[in-house]
This record gives sequence, structure tokens and C-alpha cells, in this order.
Amino acid sequence: MFRKLRWIVGLNHKNWSAKRLLNVEQPGSTRINQLNMLDAVHEVAIYMHRFHNLDLFEQGWYKIKVTMRWENGEDSCAGIPARVVQYEVPEAGFDSVCKVWKIDDTDNSFSTPPFRIKFARQDVFLSVMISFYLSFGGYEGQSSSAVILKFELMYTHKSEVGSDLHATLDACPAAVHEYRIPPKALLGLHTYCPVHFDAFHAALLDTSVHISLLKAGYRTPRLKVPSDSWASDGAHGEDSVRLNKVMLIKALIVAHDILHEDLKRISEGIDQAIDLTEITSKHDVTRLFDSTPSKHVESTDTEVSQQLSDTTQSSAEKTDDLDDLINSFQCLGNQLLYMWNTFLKFHRENQTKIMEFLCNTWASDRRAEWSIWMVYSKLEMPHQYTSIGVKGTSLHGSILGKSLSSRRSIDEPTLTAIERAELHRRGIAQMRINNRSLQDMYIFGDPLRVPIIIVERMINIHRSTSTNSYFIPFEGKAKYTLENRPRTKHELSGSNLERNRNALRFVVFVHGFQGHHLDLRLLRNQWLLIDPKMQFLMSQANEDRTSGDFREMGLRLAKEVVSFMKKKMDKASKFGMLDDVKLSFVGHSIGNIIIRAALAESIMEPYHRYLYTYVSLSGPHLGFLYSSNSIFNSGLWLLKKLKGTPCIHQLTFTDDPDLENTFIYNLSKKKTLENFRNVILLSSPQDGYVPYHSARIEMCPAASLDYSKRGKVFLEMLNNCLDQIRAASDHRVVMRCDVNFNTSSYGRNLNTLIGRAAHIEFLESDIFSKFIMWSFPELFR
Repeated sequence: MFRKLRWIVGLNHKNWSAKRLLNVEQPGSTRINQLNMLDAVHEVAIYMHRFHNLDLFEQGWYKIKVTMRWENGEDSCAGIPARVVQYEVPEAGFDSVCKVWKIDDTDNSFSTPPFRIKFARQDVFLSVMISFYLSFGGYEGQSSSAVILKFELMYTHKSEVGSDLHATLDACPAAVHEYRIPPKALLGLHTYCPVHFDAFHAALLDTSVHISLLKAGYRTPRLKVPSDSWASDGAHGEDSVRLNKVMLIKALIVAHDILHEDLKRISEGIDQAIDLTEITSKHDVTRLFDSTPSKHVESTDTEVSQQLSDTTQSSAEKTDDLDDLINSFQCLGNQLLYMWNTFLKFHRENQTKIMEFLCNTWASDRRAEWSIWMVYSKLEMPHQYTSIGVKGTSLHGSILGKSLSSRRSIDEPTLTAIERAELHRRGIAQMRINNRSLQDMYIFGDPLRVPIIIVERMINIHRSTSTNSYFIPFEGKAKYTLENRPRTKHELSGSNLERNRNALRFVVFVHGFQGHHLDLRLLRNQWLLIDPKMQFLMSQANEDRTSGDFREMGLRLAKEVVSFMKKKMDKASKFGMLDDVKLSFVGHSIGNIIIRAALAESIMEPYHRYLYTYVSLSGPHLGFLYSSNSIFNSGLWLLKKLKGTPCIHQLTFTDDPDLENTFIYNLSKKKTLENFRNVILLSSPQDGYVPYHSARIEMCPAASLDYSKRGKVFLEMLNNCLDQIRAASDHRVVMRCDVNFNTSSYGRNLNTLIGRAAHIEFLESDIFSKFIMWSFPELFR
């Protein structure tokens, strides 16, 4: 279904001078009229492919509304809907009465046909492209202004279908997601644009954005009349207009190059030839200009004034230049229109392949773009810690002579991590982000509020059993990531899906103390975006029962996981032999202790060979033996005294008078971590609930100064856990990730005072999970 709208734009009479209204002929006005006929327009084509319901809690009718506006706020509307192309007739999710899209002239918005969502992970294929026209911003400062692309998710619970369904949906948006189109991107861009809305309306709108600068048609009025076109009389006014047109043609040259290169890149990426035989050389155009297009387009007002003052041409020379400008404009404009129309036809014939290619390119670029907020480092896996200090280094008697080390020395790692993140945040405040990529306003809207993530990649070191020595394995094979792996034509076309048809990937999400089985839904949703075919289990075995013994909770989880996997594997085996099975776990807080307790159960041993990725979100792996949060420790003491909570006794090593008989100590001896191929330990120095060293499984400064039996037990427990992490293959990945949240929005309240805010932020923020998971997608596939 194809519909093309008539573009009707009203002229802004405030920009018209009295001379124009009276149609008075001025000197040089004929040439100026000829120059003013040369105009351009940005066409922004937005292709909405599929709406995928990840986690919309409410059934009902939904639709997508799209608008555009200038970022500087001078105009409420930047783009005007120009044409709509419906690639395929809507079927699933649409009612026969509502299979029509809508354009609202009051706010120049486009709305998809309403569609009904009935169940989770439902797909609705929209298959529609809407093109917006924006005025070329080379006249009135708009060239330095970005454009905000706004997607609104409209919702109504109305069950009946009628003519007023559109009106009901327009009442109020349920969620909004905005993207920023930088000025550079307005000259040309072809990119994937995932729209996720917000945490409470988890959905994915598969979208791609295609932009080019084109010659405006003679029958198409300009969106904005240049205010300086008639502002000056005589030669100076003519020179000013002529220079504006030179800048316009140089912008067209840049747009020509970008579009031509993008067409070649997309054509090669999907292994589909595109016919560009009619594109001729633009040598006759570029020879008119001495400077490069990019330099001229980005020239400042001072440079323009200097060029005007240096212009001393005769009338004959100006006439020749005018003819050259017109010819150049026509030549470039025709080539651009031809390439653009060729692309639109090519896109309609290969929309799915192009969407997949752009999506893969987008995924490959995530790590580079999000590296603004991520600090990468590579550290050697520590050796065995000894009882006389860290890494065998003894402490001098002057330190031991003190009653206790200062609070600063005890909390040194935590304070250092916070200071390191704040220093990086101050660097971001001075950074100027200026590129040609779409910018997600959920992230780029306020860059200082985005979490800082410090990623420490632990070099995989093995200890030789014969020599008791350590060595660093060759990492050439380990660096097989999405960012640098070669892409085959068969992979891009999806033909490798046959090989993985019988592969099963299981991910088990385990909540923390007094948690809910949906606590980790945000991280689950991100994992589903990376691996849509993964089978997930939101554990409910211990919901409302997290105050008991960890052994009992672990056994309940183990039984739940075994039952879940057997059911899925038996079903899959009916279609053939299983090629591969991977089992991953994600735990929050004490959910990590429950996971390790479950892995220690005998019924889980047959599944150890399937273990793949383990993600620990602030897990107290070493317990609360050296917790420095006095307020939180007081709360734990009350829980033990008033309620006698067994798990709290186990976490604080008071479940047995002998520390060597406590649960956490003995759990460290069980081989619960060594079978995972990937181990990711997430911590936050702002988390006051779980000790920083306990979440990271590393040495605690207070323990290094403690030569009592407690210090000895802690060191043995730490070494037991580190030995499990070291005992792995050459391709194992072990990472510690420090997540430093922006606490300026927390305010002063009880949650901030006791350190609960950052602990819960792991559940309520999904930016950090996006950064980590899309930067290392090979760990989650």
C-alpha cells in the first residue's frame, strides 16, 4: 500500500520585507531571484519494521507516534511528514477497522495503525516508512542545531474497536524515547535505531533512520524563507546570497559522497548488488571550489565576511559564476535524487536484510560509543594471599603497633574507586561530544548522570601442578568478539541458524533478600535483546522464603532449575539431538549465595558441564566478616536478635562458634565457580549493604591487618574462591566491574544513609547492564 501526501506549507509572512510584498524590482534582484531558486531539503526517512513486546505489563491497544523538532527550541516543529510507504499489509495485531496510519497537521506527527498486545514476547510487524522534510539549515544558524526525533508509545485499555480509537490513543503517551540527530548527520546517515521506551514499558521498536540532503523540487515551497535574502541591496546583498548558495552546493557535495559510500557499504554488507551506473563524475562541480567541502560547510561567520570583503569580481565574472552555480546545483541535485530514489527502491526490496546489517553494525559500534563512560584495564590474576600480608608482602611493626589502622586505610579501596570514578565524571563534563551518530537521549540527554563503569579484565593465569608456577596463556583465540570477528556472507544472511537450531541456552535469575522473582527483569530484557532464543527462569522457589538456611534455599533452587531444564531439554530432544546446551546464572545480593549453594547440591552435578556465564550483582561471596557500615551492622544485629534469621547468622559467621565450621567458609571449599566459562563480578563502592571486597572477591585491608584466627579463615576462604576462578581453560573470561552511580539525584534520605540506594540501583537502572552486555555480547550468547 503506497500513499503519498501532498505537502502544503504556509509561508511565514514575518520573513517577507515590504519590497517583496510590493513586488518592487531592485538592482540585482533578477540574479538574486535566480539564486534563490536553488534550495535544498533534508529528507529523514524512518523505517519502522517490528514492534516486539518484551515486558509490557498491560494488555490493550498501542500505537507509535513520531515527531521531530529542532533542539534549540526556536521552532516547535522541525520536520513535516512528506510521504508514507506501507511495505506490507498489516496483519497480526491489527483489527480490520484500524489498519490505517494517521498524520496530524496540528503537530505534524505521524502515527502508526493501532495494534493490540495480548501476550509477552509478541511481535507486531509494522513495515512502514515515513519521510519527514526539514529545511536546509545553512541560512539562519540551523546548521549548528541538532534535531530531536521523538517516539511516543500511546496506550489505551479500551477493548472495543471503533472510529474513536485513534482519539482515545492520542489522549496521553505511556512512554517516550528520544534520539538526537547531530547537525553532521543531517547531511547523510543510514543507521539502526532501537527504541526501548522505559523500564516500565519494556518493548523494542526495530527502527532504521535514513537521511540525505536533497535538491528541493520547484513545486515544493521552502520550509523557512531565508531572512537575509532581501535584507541588503546592491552588490553586497547579491554576494551574500551567492556565497550562501556556494555553501549549499558544498553541502550537497558532502551529502553526495556520504550517500554514495553508504550505498556501497550496505550493498556489500547484504551481498546484494545495487545499480549506480548512471552516477557520473562530479569533477566539473568540485573544480569550482578551492577548499574541501567539509571545511567550507563548517566555515564560521567571520570567514564568510572575509570572503565577501575579498570579492572583487566584474559583472561578467559574476554572471559566469552564477551559471556555474546553477549548473553545479542541477548536476549534484539530479545525482542525489537519483541515488536516493534508487536506495528507497533497493530498501523496499531488501528491507529485512538491510535492517539486520544495520543492526549488526550498530551492535559492533556500541563499545566504542559507550567507552565515554567505561574505563577498561587488564590486571593479572592475584597469586595466593598469605597470612603475613597481601601477596606475601609483610607489614612492618610500626603499622602493627597501632591499635587499629585508620578508617581511611580500611576503606582505602572503596574511597579510591569512588574518587577514580568522580575524576572520570569531571572529565566527561569537559568533553564535547560531536560525531555523526544518532544519540540516545536516555544516555546522552544528561551524560553526567550516567553510571561510570570501571572494567577490570583479569588475565587468565594458570598454576602448573608440577612446578607450582604461574603463566599467562596466549590470548589470540580469546579475543574472538563481536567487535573484531570476521562476518561471513552466510552469517549475515542467517543461513547459519540451521546449525544452531538444536542449541539450548538457559539463564536463571535469582533475586536477593526478601526479593521478588521479577526483580531482575531489566537485565533479563537486555539479555533477550542479545539472545532472543534464550530460555529464562525467573526463580520463584525462594520467594518469601529468603530468611531461612542457605542450604535449604540452595536445594529448592537446584530442584527448580533441574525441573525446568529437564522439561525444556526433553521437548527439544524430540526434534533431534541437542548440539549444545549452555546454562548461565544471574544473582543479586544473597541470591548469589543461593546460586552457589544450589551448585553444591549433588542433583546439580550432571549440569556443571553446561555452565557458561555467571553474573554476580553485588554478591556477598565472602560474607560480612569485615563490614565497615556500622548502621547496616546494627540492623543485622537486630535481625539476628529479634527474628533469629538463619541466613543472617550465616552471612556474619555466627552460625557456629568455630569459624571453620561456618557455612560461608565451607561453601568456599565447594567447586561452585570453577566450571563457569565466564565470571562477571559487579560491585559498587557506593553500596553500603554488601562489603566492597566481598562483592569483588578480593583482599580486604582490614583482613590483611588481622592476624587472629578470623583473619586466617578469611584468607583461606578468599584463596579458595580465587583458586576456582583460576582453574579454567585458556578462553575463560573473568571480569570485575565497578558501577559508580550518580548519587546527586538520590537526596539525603535513609536509603542513602545506610547505603541501600546503590544496592537497589542494580535492579532499577538498566544503563549499566546495557553498557556491559553490549560491550561484551559474546559472553551472553
